[in-house]
Amino acid sequence: MSKVIAITNQKGGVGKTTTSINLSASIAALERKTLLIDIDPQANSSSGLGVGGSDKSVYEAISGEIEYKDAIQSTYMPYLDIVPASINLVGAEVELVSIENREYLLKDFIDNVKDKYDYVFIDCPPSLGLLTLNALTASDAVIVPVQCEYFALEGLGQLLNTINIVKKNFNKNLFIEGVLLTMYDQRLKLSNQVVEEVKKYFGNRVFKTIIHRNVRISESPSFEKPVILYDATSTGAKNYMALAAELLSDENFKERENE
Repeated sequence: MSKVIAITNQKGGVGKTTTSINLSASIAALERKTLLIDIDPQANSSSGLGVGGSDKSVYEAISGEIEYKDAIQSTYMPYLDIVPASINLVGAEVELVSIENREYLLKDFIDNVKDKYDYVFIDCPPSLGLLTLNALTASDAVIVPVQCEYFALEGLGQLLNTINIVKKNFNKNLFIEGVLLTMYDQRLKLSNQVVEEVKKYFGNRVFKTIIHRNVRISESPSFEKPVILYDATSTGAKNYMALAAELLSDENFKERENE
C-alpha cells in the first residue's frame, strides 16, 4: 500500500522544496520505493535532483499529451523516481480551469502509478491555487514546513482552512501528517520562541525532528544532489534521515491525533 503526502505551505522560503528533495531521498535511502512529483512551476525539486528542462513533465501527463508512465524519470538513487515540473505549469491554473473534474487531474495520474511505490511525495507551489488543490485532493496526508523565523505562523490559518475545505468537498480522508520546523538556529532566542509557539498551536502534530539551519543543505542543490549524497555526515543529512525514520515509524499509516 502506498502513501501519498503533499508538502505544502503557501509562504515561500520555508523549506518546502528542500524538504521535498531531502525527505524523498532519505526515504529512498532506507530502501522504500519513492516517487517525488514536482508541481511547482519553479521546478526546483527537479533541478535539485539533476532532472531539469524535460518535455515529459507532470504538465504533459495531466493534460493528456503523454502517457502517465512516460512522465516518470529515474534518478541516480535506486529507490527514487521523479516526475519533473516544467515552465508550462505557469499557465496551468488558467488552462485547466475549464476542464471537467479539474480538481482530480493529479489524482488520476497518481492512482495510475502509485502501486509501484511505497511513498509518493508532492512538492506544491507556494500558493493555494488549482495546482495545490489538485495535490491535496490526491493526497492521504499533508506535511507543513514552518520556518523558525518571525511571522512563522502567518498564513497558516488560511492553509488549514483550505485543507478543511478539501476534506469537506474533495477528499474526506485527508489529514495533517505533521508540522515540520525548519531553519532552526539554536543560538537565536527567536528560533526557540517560534518552536514553543508552534508546539503550543499544533500540539502533537509537530514532528519531533527539527531541521537545523545548515550550510550543506543550502549548497547541495547547486550540485544537483540531496544533502545525504552531498555530505552524509552533515547536520542537515542527519536531520532528514531522522525525519524519514520518524515518518516510517508509523508505517501502518494510522492518522495522528488531530484537534
